[in-house]
Amino acid sequence: MNRDAFETKLFGVLRWVVIVLLALLTLFPFYYMVLLSIRPIENLLADPGGLWVGFSEWTTKTYEEVLGSTESGGQGMLSLLANSAIVSLGAVVLTLLISIPGAYAVSRLRFFGHKQVHFLFLAVYMFPAIVLAVPLFVLFTKLGLRGSLPGLMIVYIAQTLPVSIYMLRTYLSSVPAGIEEAALIDGCSRWQVMWRVTMPLATPAIMANGLYVFMIAWNEFLFALLFLAEDRSNWTVSLGLAQLAGGIEVPKTVLMAGSVVLTVPIIVLFYAAERMLTEGLTSGADKG
Repeated sequence: MNRDAFETKLFGVLRWVVIVLLALLTLFPFYYMVLLSIRPIENLLADPGGLWVGFSEWTTKTYEEVLGSTESGGQGMLSLLANSAIVSLGAVVLTLLISIPGAYAVSRLRFFGHKQVHFLFLAVYMFPAIVLAVPLFVLFTKLGLRGSLPGLMIVYIAQTLPVSIYMLRTYLSSVPAGIEEAALIDGCSRWQVMWRVTMPLATPAIMANGLYVFMIAWNEFLFALLFLAEDRSNWTVSLGLAQLAGGIEVPKTVLMAGSVVLTVPIIVLFYAAERMLTEGLTSGADKG
């Protein structure tokens, strides 16, 4: 066997070893979290290190307690999931409505400082969240928006908008300007060029950006704690999970069930969006 054939075979084996190792490191914590969430607490205390349980030991009582309403003795996470979904989707819509025109202006229009302004947006994102929290808390208290889900949506824009404009600007700069110039020659206005020509080409980037904003809003805790702590009915799922983690009387199996409930929607959304991203990147490849 010559050297090239040996190296090809060796690296082929090493590649799969690395892939399997990374998969185990990534999936094992989630697997163990799910395993703990379906085990009765007495079985967990008897054998905390068990990595496999038979189907006869599985229980759904932890999820029933987590998702059940507080009136029935549950933790009310189902309503908190709905609140998180409303806030996260609202933050995505508001962020994209503002960041798409903003990113297009930075990438296409020529004005004083247009090459540096996107770095200023990124610099705002680099500020610690606690620095923004105090002035936003005072402002929204005076406006009467503190304690409401719409108010929290607007607050999240302070975190998501700078990085959203920066990410979209980078992608829009890669779109050939000649396509837009041809549309302008055909009589389209700048607004029509942006929405009818550039935005369809930037669909994968917009979707990826929307997914990123959704994940930020879904997992965010500090602003949700500051703005929604007074009324539990408006809590997001991250606040509910923090309450479970801090509750001495809450079994850890219930806490793990809450963690699964928090994590699964993001995983499902990510894989669904990944498929749509791939389709968006390859669609139109056969068109002349």
